[in-house]
Amino acid sequence: MNNFQYKNPTKILFGKGQIENLTNEIPENAKILMLYGGGSIKKNGIYDQVSKSLSKFEVIEFGGIPANPEYEVLMEALDIIKAENITFLLAVGGGSVIDGTKFLSAAALYEGSEPWNILAKNIRTLKGMPFGTVLTLPATGSEMNSGAVVTRAETKEKLTMGGPGLFPVFSVLDPEVVKSIPQHQIANGLADAFTHVLEQYMTYPVDAKLQDRFAESILQTLIEVAPAILKDTSDYKAASNFMWSCTMALNGLIQQGVPSDWAIHMMGHELTALFGIDHARTLAIIAEGHYTYNLDSKKDKLAQYAERVWNITEGTKEEKAVAGIQKTTEFYQSLGIKTKLSEYTEDYKGTAQIISKRFEERGWKGLGEKGKVSPSDVEKIVEMSY
Repeated sequence: MNNFQYKNPTKILFGKGQIENLTNEIPENAKILMLYGGGSIKKNGIYDQVSKSLSKFEVIEFGGIPANPEYEVLMEALDIIKAENITFLLAVGGGSVIDGTKFLSAAALYEGSEPWNILAKNIRTLKGMPFGTVLTLPATGSEMNSGAVVTRAETKEKLTMGGPGLFPVFSVLDPEVVKSIPQHQIANGLADAFTHVLEQYMTYPVDAKLQDRFAESILQTLIEVAPAILKDTSDYKAASNFMWSCTMALNGLIQQGVPSDWAIHMMGHELTALFGIDHARTLAIIAEGHYTYNLDSKKDKLAQYAERVWNITEGTKEEKAVAGIQKTTEFYQSLGIKTKLSEYTEDYKGTAQIISKRFEERGWKGLGEKGKVSPSDVEKIVEMSY
């Protein structure tokens, strides 16, 4: 097991009725900017619950944060933060709203002239404006980690950011919100969380037995609850396990002491930036090609995954590994998610070369747990995903 230091300061308020406890978690005299997305929270009752809990605070609202938080939209919110002397941010939404709020948390205290540099120059945020979240869509785990992704439509870029100053102070997780989520977003959440675990698990063995079993248990839980939550989003037991699995998949715990990959995400982000494909679906597009191309270096963990998660006990190590890859693709497809780029766009030809060139220009010479997935490798992997 590798050395590690782990600290997660986010307080979790989990379960029915926890939104009413918001008032106890925000500092007195805070001036709040409440951020949300397209307005679904006004239809499903969450907006009313949050507003009631915040009745003693001065609150300004900013809605309209898109599914991939867009830089230009966030800059409008940043102007409000500065003009209104906001002191606390509250994200009411899914990963996109929370990620956008993290950018604003960093940008509000950023002393440079161009906030985009936080992303473009990968500037880590050591201290941000305090913020909390009310999670409305389980998927990304952003409610309990310090990372974020922001899109800039102008340049068709989607870049990551993070730092210890970007953990939410608290996050409210009420599984009852799941019942109002459309099925395609439930499927996205399942696929997103599943791939988050794979990115931290599907590397090479370092004898981190507990982390491996933590990861495997999250994967098994997602596989188990997927049919139930897709069938009935009001199933509170399934919703609870779905929501907590999504959070645990990316709160940093299973990443401690082990190597992690994230190449699938880096390639997937480009597909979203270029074609607007849902984030989770880009991961499903890339996964099979990535694991197949890197079979030799990932064979041990792929075989272990096949055995422990999918109960594949027969065959050689390589045969088990290949079977594990196939089971992964079948899982995505069981959620109703297509796994080839050509199923999303007719303009897929040349995509591999575009992405490879972008990585080259950014100096991303080696992705993956060993830093050996070069831009030319990326080109081949993306082509395998057509």
